[in-house]
Amino acid sequence: MPQSSFVMYEEEYKEITTVIDKLLREANAKCVYLVDKDGQLIASSGETRDIDATSLASLTAGNIAATGGLAKLIGEKEFTILFHEGEKDNIHISLIEQRVILVVIFDKRSSLGLVRLRVRKASEDLGRAIQKLLARMAGGTEKESLLEEISDEDIERLFN
Repeated sequence: MPQSSFVMYEEEYKEITTVIDKLLREANAKCVYLVDKDGQLIASSGETRDIDATSLASLTAGNIAATGGLAKLIGEKEFTILFHEGEKDNIHISLIEQRVILVVIFDKRSSLGLVRLRVRKASEDLGRAIQKLLARMAGGTEKESLLEEISDEDIERLFN
């Protein structure tokens, strides 16, 4: 069953970015990304300037989909954590609430153990924020709530 795209509200966005900023610091990571399963970037933090975030988001979603197929082949529902080790950088990928993907890129300044420990706590916090966002999206019709947030001034600025 296809999942609807996220409608990001400012309150939940701030909550999410606070969590990933904290994860970045506490895991001593280079950068952190939050991506939806459709490959859309939700938020990022850290040294993101030299990384094509659009490509990273879509490739990460594809990676999760591919390993999901592998999991089914061996009788698993899904793999929720993936790890890729490189010469200089490593990528830790985890699935949160079956809806979003947390990507942590780190180098030798950190360790897999530290990243896994910090990701576990951040995943709980992000899970709560995602559940809150989903509940807010489900409360009333999405179009009505979006239209209520748009003012006449917003429309004027858009067309001027």
